[in-house]
Amino acid sequence: MTRNLTTIGFDADDTLWHNERFFRVTQERFASLLLDHSPADVGPEQLERQLLDAEKRNLGRYGYGVKGFTLSMIETAIEVTGARVPAAVIKELITAGQMMLSYPIELLPHAREAVEAVAGRYKVVLITKGDLLDQERKLAQSGLGDLFDAVEVVSEKTPDVYSDIFSRHGDGAEHAMMVGNSMRSDVVAPIQAGSWGIYVPHGLVWEVEHAEAPEHSPRYAEISDLSGLAALVGSLG
Repeated sequence: MTRNLTTIGFDADDTLWHNERFFRVTQERFASLLLDHSPADVGPEQLERQLLDAEKRNLGRYGYGVKGFTLSMIETAIEVTGARVPAAVIKELITAGQMMLSYPIELLPHAREAVEAVAGRYKVVLITKGDLLDQERKLAQSGLGDLFDAVEVVSEKTPDVYSDIFSRHGDGAEHAMMVGNSMRSDVVAPIQAGSWGIYVPHGLVWEVEHAEAPEHSPRYAEISDLSGLAALVGSLG
């Protein structure tokens, strides 16, 4: 199989660098700001649940990323407080969102080594969701940009999207592999397109990205971290 593998796709957020933990910290800030302005029977868990519901509703409007998350926080604050949320709290939420767009990038363990190990031998493509400007900022700060043959920032990761990307940047989905921490977006969807799907658990996973592992698929594999990628690619044959 290895001689037929020509293209390797990498997810970005929480596969190559930390991301979800910044959302978790901001969610906690959101809950603390809203508690004093919410009904007495509304606690932190309910606030986070309503925020998640707003995020799901708004994915089709705003897409993935910090900007959509910030707008969802503001929308939830208005709903929970019956439109009585103080302007000062709205300003705090906007500031929290702006801070998320300025956090320094911290690579996950073995990220650089994993990409370097396959770059040059295979066509390497970064495939990520989110706001274009923010993803470009993170890639530039990561220092990994020169290792990729192509970068694709997409609104959603579906089988059709993978088929298109791996056809344009390789020899088709059947000759490609996707590596990432999201079971739904980085593993199940590429396998449905005919690719390999390699799961790299991160620990913090957004609820929207949960899915059952396709354990019976011959094109599914899991590695504990990116240090195992080179060996996995070498063992597929």
